[in-house]
Amino acid sequence: MSDSTQARFAAVLVVRRTIRARAEALFAAWTDPQQLTRWWGPPGVTCTAAEVDLRVGGSYRIANRMPDGSTLWIAGEFELIEPPSRLIYSWRLEIPEAGTERVSVSFVPGDGTTEVIVTHERIVKAAARTQHESGWIGCLAGLARFAEDL
Repeated sequence: MSDSTQARFAAVLVVRRTIRARAEALFAAWTDPQQLTRWWGPPGVTCTAAEVDLRVGGSYRIANRMPDGSTLWIAGEFELIEPPSRLIYSWRLEIPEAGTERVSVSFVPGDGTTEVIVTHERIVKAAARTQHESGWIGCLAGLARFAEDL
C-alpha cells in the first residue's frame, strides 16, 4: 500500500461493551499495571508485563506474549487523563515501520454498569483495523471477566 493510499484509508474503529462494574473500578483496572496484567489481551495472548506512568505526557508499555511464544510490546504516551471517565493515549507497536495511532477510552456509568467505549484512530492498514477490532473485543471480554471478581 502506498503512503498516499495509507493516508486516505486512516480508519477509525469503535468497540463497546457494557460491564457490570463501577467506572472507577474499570478505570483503575485499565491504568494500574498490576491489574492490567491480569485481564489484558485477546484469547491466546497473555500480558506478561505492564508499565504505566499515569500523567499527561507519561508513557506506558504493555508486553503481549503471542500464541507463538514471541512478545509484542505496545507503547505510547498519555494525552488526556480524566479519572474515572476518559483516557486518550498514543498507540504504537514496537516493531519496525509501525505508525503512531491514537486510542480513546470512555467509561460511561449506567445503572450498576459502565459502558466502556474504545475508539482507535489513525489506523492506516485495513488488515490492522481487523486485527485491532478482534483484539479490543477480546480485551473488553477479559476486562468483563476480571470485573466479576472485583
